[in-house]
Amino acid sequence: MLVALIIACEVGFWVLLAGGLALRYLAKMPRLGAAVLLCEPLLELTLLVATAVDLRNGGEPSWTHGLAALYIGYTVGYGHYTVKWLDRHAAYRLAGGPKPPGPTYGKTRAVHEWKLWLRTLAGAAVALGLLQAAIWYAGGAADTEALKSWQYAALRVLGIHAVIAATYTLWPRKAPAGQPREESVRADR
Repeated sequence: MLVALIIACEVGFWVLLAGGLALRYLAKMPRLGAAVLLCEPLLELTLLVATAVDLRNGGEPSWTHGLAALYIGYTVGYGHYTVKWLDRHAAYRLAGGPKPPGPTYGKTRAVHEWKLWLRTLAGAAVALGLLQAAIWYAGGAADTEALKSWQYAALRVLGIHAVIAATYTLWPRKAPAGQPREESVRADR
């Protein structure tokens, strides 16, 4: 049941996002579109409550509870960023807005990658906190190894992303021929 709810939340996220952007730019109803976009955190709240209720009702802590925690952590870290990124692109494509900044090079790109890593850190911290809370909530009698394995997975993802960000610092991406070395436009606005 929890896996179906996770899938429903993911589908719901994209449906609300598409609906909010369509209302905002195609139907020319920016307030209603913004209201729809603001409903997205309710999906994660629903998933959090369902996970807690499942554990409270005697559900054995399993990989589904861990996946729910990682999904919520990812959404906390990257949900707003994703909405803003897609909003800028929809404004450009559908409403004649300014062109969103493209890929950057050199130090600017390295800074952008480290900012993305900070989002991964925030998501991992939320996931780790939720997983630890579930471990404590389940108590010592329950088998919590599945939840602990998700904690290690979150830490591995955080470490891998740090290595990726470090590569942009150590070996900066170079601008194609004919473009300036360092762009002044920041890609993370």
